Amino acid sequence: MEIFSWLQYDFMKYAFLAVLIITPLFGLMGTMIVNRKMAFFSDALGHSALTGIAVGVVFGVENTNLSMVVFAIIFALLLNQISSRVAASTDTVISVFSSFSIALGLAILSRGGNFSRYSSILVGDILSITPEEILYLAFIFAVTFVFWLLGFNKLLAVSLNRTLAKSRRISAAWMENLFAVLTALIVMVSIKWVGILIINALLILPAASARNISEHMREYHFFSVLFSVFSGVLGLVVSYYVNVATGPAIVILASVIYFVTYVWGRKNNL
Repeated sequence: MEIFSWLQYDFMKYAFLAVLIITPLFGLMGTMIVNRKMAFFSDALGHSALTGIAVGVVFGVENTNLSMVVFAIIFALLLNQISSRVAASTDTVISVFSSFSIALGLAILSRGGNFSRYSSILVGDILSITPEEILYLAFIFAVTFVFWLLGFNKLLAVSLNRTLAKSRRISAAWMENLFAVLTALIVMVSIKWVGILIINALLILPAASARNISEHMREYHFFSVLFSVFSGVLGLVVSYYVNVATGPAIVILASVIYFVTYVWGRKNNL
């Protein structure tokens, strides 16, 4: 059938597999990011990718993925520590760090007019993904799934009531740092194909849409993953036939889903 003609190309097959791995990840992680009001946090992590590349350039690290991941982990842990100790609101602290991080990265990478070499990371290109990189994504997916099975209830307890979590011998700091590191890994591993400018939208929109119509936690997770996968697959197909960038196409569809679920939720008092 002509509607599936895009599957005849290897780069589309690889992109399709990547979408099937990335979108459930975003759907799962997004639920907790939205619950914990960490939209600014994931956005700041995305911006820190530029600084991670810049630090790698300064220290002569050829593998930009490695420098991004290491910097993002340090950045995430530092944000957690400062947010828990500074009197200012968490959003303010994260905004300051995010602004400084992206400005520093841009300053270093634009020196000598060389920023054009790195501009592709702003939008991303999932069509360029390779089989080896898909294996990396699959590994991150497996790690995230195990974390969700073993640590979700503990992380939820910390989110709802830190005192109650402490009474059950759950280390709030340990769980928050572990979640921050996992979020950093997912953002950095995915950012090359999703893009700095829109990766936060892909994390937030499916979960926000699911919260509009969900009555309990199971529905919340189910709809978040469903909306994420649906917008990812359809966005990939639409981008192929309309000849637009895949990332923005996915975000547009995810945004439409959000507005539809918002109206539906208001209409049905959910």
